[in-house]
Amino acid sequence: MNKNISALQQAIEPLRKEIIHHPAYSSIQTLDDLRTFMEYHVFAVWDFMSLLKALQNQLTCTSVPWLPIGDANTRFLINEIVVGEESDIDLDGVRKSHFEMYLDAMQQAGADVSTIYRFIELLKKGYNAEEALAHSEVPSEAAEFVRYTFEIIRSGKIHVLSAVFTFGREDLIPDMFLSIIQELQKKFPEEVSRFQYYIDRHIEVDGGHHSHLALEMTSQLCGDEQVKWQEAQDAVVKALEMRKKLWDGVYRCIINEKVIDLKV
Repeated sequence: MNKNISALQQAIEPLRKEIIHHPAYSSIQTLDDLRTFMEYHVFAVWDFMSLLKALQNQLTCTSVPWLPIGDANTRFLINEIVVGEESDIDLDGVRKSHFEMYLDAMQQAGADVSTIYRFIELLKKGYNAEEALAHSEVPSEAAEFVRYTFEIIRSGKIHVLSAVFTFGREDLIPDMFLSIIQELQKKFPEEVSRFQYYIDRHIEVDGGHHSHLALEMTSQLCGDEQVKWQEAQDAVVKALEMRKKLWDGVYRCIINEKVIDLKV
C-alpha cells in the first residue's frame, strides 16, 4: 500500500474508532429510534452525492464543448464510482441513486421526510446549500456537517475533495449496528426491508470496490507532494470530527425521546 495512504490511515485511526464505537449505534433499539437516525443521516447521504459530483465536475469534462480534461485513468475511476452511486439497482430492480433508495427506505419505515424534501425543493428553486439549510429546519448537527463539505467543495482543492470523499465517509459500519438492523428487519419486515437492502448495497459497493477506486484516485491526485498529503489529512480529520458531531446529535435526540416517553 502507498506509504502516504498508510500514514493518513494511521493518523485518523483514533477518530475512526470513536465513530465506529459511538453510542448512537447501540441506542437504536426501536423503529422510532431508527426513524430518528434516518432523519439525520439522510443529509449525509445527500452530502456524499454532492461531494461525488464535485469531484466529477473537476476531474472530467461535464460541459460542452467537450475537452480531454485531466488524466484518463482518474477520469475512469471517478466515472465508475458515479455510475454505481447515481444509477444502482434498488430492491425492485429499478435504477436509482443511493440517495433516492434512502428516501424510499425512509418512507417505508415511516420516517419524516418533510425536512429533506423541503431542502431539495429549495435547491431546485435556485437556493444555494446554505440558504436551503437555513430555511428547512435541518437538525443543527446535520446542517453543520453539510456546511463543512461545501466549504471543502468551494476550496477547489481536488486532492482534498478526494481525500474527504475517500476517508471522511462511513465506509466502516459496526457489526453491532448491522445486528440491530437485522433484528429490526425481522420484527418489522414491511418497514425495514428497504433500509436493510440499502445497508447491504452500501457494504457491497461503497465499502468494497468503490473504496479501492477512491484510494487509488486520492493517491494519484496527491502524488508525492507532502504538502498535499498534509492538507488532505487535516481535512479528513475535520470531516471525521463533523461525522462524530452528527452522531452526537442523533444520540442526544434518541435519548431525549426515550426520556420523554418514560415521563409520558
